[in-house]
Amino acid sequence: MRKAWIAAAMVMVAWAALAEDVVVPVETSTTEKAQITLKLFPFLTPEETQLLRIMATNEQALAVLVPEGGGFGAIAMAPKEGFVRDGAPVPSAIAVAQFPDAESASADALAKCEAAKKRGPDCVVVLEVAPL
Repeated sequence: MRKAWIAAAMVMVAWAALAEDVVVPVETSTTEKAQITLKLFPFLTPEETQLLRIMATNEQALAVLVPEGGGFGAIAMAPKEGFVRDGAPVPSAIAVAQFPDAESASADALAKCEAAKKRGPDCVVVLEVAPL
């Protein structure tokens, strides 16, 4: 039993080291009110990527994340749980908005995602919104 725990710990350490070395492609778009950065992590499904791209390029879709009043926003999700499953948002996928800076928005989204996720590696921020 103890060997299983040690092996699992080694896998988690290796996963964390690998995740730090992975270069994640980024797409940046600008709307009339905001600059949006989308991080294309390899765990995103084609459906999730398409939905996030729509949010990143469409004012009305983005308004779901960042309502009037602007501020900084972020979406965080758990890699093993994703963003959308069976056509519905996953509870651990967290969108936050109206923060005074990007760091606060990301930290809040990550903390809420970690609290809501059921399993797997640490949550990551997949989309960031900065007001213009």
